[in-house]
Parts: sequence; structure tokens; C-alpha cells
Amino acid sequence: MILDTLLVVDDTPENVTVLLNMLSKAGFDVLVAREGEEGIQTAEYANPDMILLDIMMPDMDGFQVCQRLKSNPATADIPVIFMTALTDTTDKVKGFQVGASDYITKPLQHEEVLARIRAHLNAHKLQQRLYERNMELDAFAHTVAHDLKDPISAMTCLAETLFLKSPEGTVVDARMRERLQLIGQAGRQTINIIDALLLLAGVSQQKTVEYHVLNMQEIVASVLTQRLQTMLEKYQAEISYCGEWPAALGYAPWIEEVWFNYLHNGLKYGGTPPRLQVGAETCRGQRVRFWVRDNGRGLTVEEQRQLFTPFMRLHTDAVEGHGLGLSIVGQIIKKLGGEVGVKSQLGEGSLFYFTLPAA
Repeated sequence: MILDTLLVVDDTPENVTVLLNMLSKAGFDVLVAREGEEGIQTAEYANPDMILLDIMMPDMDGFQVCQRLKSNPATADIPVIFMTALTDTTDKVKGFQVGASDYITKPLQHEEVLARIRAHLNAHKLQQRLYERNMELDAFAHTVAHDLKDPISAMTCLAETLFLKSPEGTVVDARMRERLQLIGQAGRQTINIIDALLLLAGVSQQKTVEYHVLNMQEIVASVLTQRLQTMLEKYQAEISYCGEWPAALGYAPWIEEVWFNYLHNGLKYGGTPPRLQVGAETCRGQRVRFWVRDNGRGLTVEEQRQLFTPFMRLHTDAVEGHGLGLSIVGQIIKKLGGEVGVKSQLGEGSLFYFTLPAA
């Protein structure tokens, strides 16, 4: 049986002796560091399951040690419990701000110490298992999507080729041509779903994002001319821009997907013809809000509540779709530190927005 390893960082020999005896008898493997720098080094190479950290130490106090631990990727996820005689609320708040999981007040109470340690160890293990399962699920979805895409693409291209090379009056009758067309359409829709799932998995797996100042006017123009031009012509849509584009920070390829989904929805669910307004404005807290306003029928309160969740589709009786677009938007903007939302009333259209950090 593998024992949980606890690192005790305390400069008082009496405290160390008490903890060493208590924790060893309780079935823990215990490491000891006598001062802050030694504690940081021990945590790096031993990777303990938890750190019990004294606040009042001469060379480096517990707050500084905890800050160093949490700023190092190798030790950032290790739970830290402070041991202190301090009872002031300000000190406790400071401890939580630098990343501590809990406090144990001196003099130490045997049962309370063990109960808190076990509770936080269990919570940490559950969190780790959840993270691992999510990573496995993302990897599985990514692999399956890739494996599906190639044969479906081949099938779709074959059906479309047969349809194009079999005009009316040839050996392929009208009914067969109709079926070939349906196969091609279904294949394209399936490929779109796979691409959306791959993007969603990629966003969730991305741990760090490199921010740049965005040329939002260029991004929107690119989406409209390169990806939505056919829809614009089909629906005879009108697009208007309101004001300037305040500078914002983000990751351009992801933001292009956000605009694509918002504008695509506006064209599908807007009025006849769709009239979309696109704009931006600065907000409090160094934020920029970008938005798309449509002239559609609007949304009920219940529909608004369910938006931005996977496979939720607007007006399912009217237009085909896979319901992943707004979920992708929500995941992207959350990863970039912003917010998404909608303002809508029945009969008055909808305004979909997202926020990003100002540049």
C-alpha cells in the first residue's frame, strides 16, 4: 500500500516532533523541512501529496513560501495547509489569497488536524481523477473524430462526384440522383460536426493561450468575405457596422470562429432578409464588448437560459444545425478570460455579445 506523503515545514523542533509522531502513527509518510527555502526545494524533488506550512519562520514566512510554491508549475497543485497561532481575519484572508487550502490553529488539536488533512487529500485526489478522466475523454473524442473524418470525407466526395457526373437522362435515374445528393449533404453536415467537435476538444485541452492585439475589423471582414459570402448572397443579407473597433487582446484564429458562429446564426435565424448590426464598445474593468444584433423573432427566457450549452439549437423546427456553435463560442471566450451573453425579447430580435480584455 502506497502511503500519502506529507511535507512539514516548521522551524520549531517541538512542533515538528509532535507532528511527526502524530502523522506517522496515522499512517502517513512524513518529510520535514526546517525553513522555507529547504521546504521549497523538498517540495520540488519529493512532490508530496500535501504541505503543512508554518507561517511564522525567520528566513521566509509562510506566505512567501506559499507564493513561491504556487508560482512554480512543479508545485502549484500541491495543497497547502497553514499552521499558525495567528487568529486575525486579515492573516487568514492573506493566506487564502496566496493559495492556501486551509488553516490549522495552534495549539494543534490531534483529531482536527487529521480530519482536515484527510478531507483535503480526498478532495485533491478526486480533482486529479476528474482532470485525468476529462483529458482521456478529450483525447478519445479527438481520436474518434479524426478516424471518422477521412472515410466520411471519401464517401461524401464519391457521392458528389457521381451526382455531378450523372446528369438527368443518363443511366442514373432521378430517384438515384436525389439519393446521391442527400448522401452528399449528410456527409457534409457530418464533417461539419466533426470539425466542430475537434475545435471544441482543442480549446478545452489548450492550457495556455498567447494573447495578441486583435485587428477586429480585419477579422470580421475576413469571415464575411471568405466564409459567409455564399450565405450573404443567398439570403440577400444587409450588414452594417456601428462605430469604431476598440483594441482588445485575444487569439485571432479562435476569435474568427466566434464571429463566424455569431454571424452565421444571425443569417440563419434573422428576419427576411436578415439585417445584422455589428459593433463594439468599451466597458468597465478594462473590457471591450463586441456584439451582433439581428432582426429575428427573438428568444424566450427559457431559450436564453439554455444557450451556449452543447447541442442546443435555436428554433429547431426552422433550420438545420448541430447545436455546437454557441458552445464553442462560450468555451473560447471563457478560455480567453471573457464573458458571453445574449439580450433578447420576442418580436424584437436578439443581441449576442462577448467580452475580451482591452489592449
